[in-house]
Amino acid sequence: MRVGLFVTCVNDALRPQTGRAVVTLLERLGVRVGFPSAQSCCGQPLYNTGYRRASEPLVLRSASAFAGYDYVVTPSASCAAMIRDHYPRIAARAAEEARPAGRAAELAAAAEDMAGRTHELTEFLVDVLGVTDVGASFPHTVTYHPTCHGLRALGLADRPRQLLERVRGLRLRELDGATECCGFGGTFCVKNPDVSTAMGTDKARAVIAGGAEVVCAVDNSCLLHIGGVLARLGSAVRPLHLAEILASTGGAAA
Repeated sequence: MRVGLFVTCVNDALRPQTGRAVVTLLERLGVRVGFPSAQSCCGQPLYNTGYRRASEPLVLRSASAFAGYDYVVTPSASCAAMIRDHYPRIAARAAEEARPAGRAAELAAAAEDMAGRTHELTEFLVDVLGVTDVGASFPHTVTYHPTCHGLRALGLADRPRQLLERVRGLRLRELDGATECCGFGGTFCVKNPDVSTAMGTDKARAVIAGGAEVVCAVDNSCLLHIGGVLARLGSAVRPLHLAEILASTGGAAA
């Protein structure tokens, strides 16, 4: 089995330790992991701001970069949802617009290929590898925030919780209003900063009230937003990607 790590822009630029944690975790489970250097943005920022056609080359680039891998695994429900849900829509719209037949067919093939092979990390662990106990140890009190793309677009359901519940020493706390959006929403936080901040504050206060040391999620974009609000509120709660908890075996927080 050859697995290609799609690290994502946010992780590459701001949380590279998450990508390293995914490699550590998967290799511990006997998975051969590759990192194609030709990968780039999945195209979600362009697509979400209305530049659908400008996102088409990124569909093709992704398929080309990950050619030859059995699976594409990403520590981001947001980017996985972009590839699985929106790549096929981009290709379909190109066909509807009667674009050059060759281009439309190329997009359709690339979209189908990527959508069929791409998995968010917890899906891959639970559904493909059939693993819930990954041999992790993390003796801290943790609360889990289910991100919107993971919850609603991918339907991750309790997969992340299944994994967290098998981590040695981890004490999992419930999060009040867990299914409510944190307010990040990609370009939403730029276009609606006041609403975004208010939503983030509600989420951060719920995290603090739960008494956890760490808040985790499957998307660092949401954790950056929540973590920023927590810091402004003077809280010591640390935001940490779920992959970093699952990669931990020594008991220390990343």
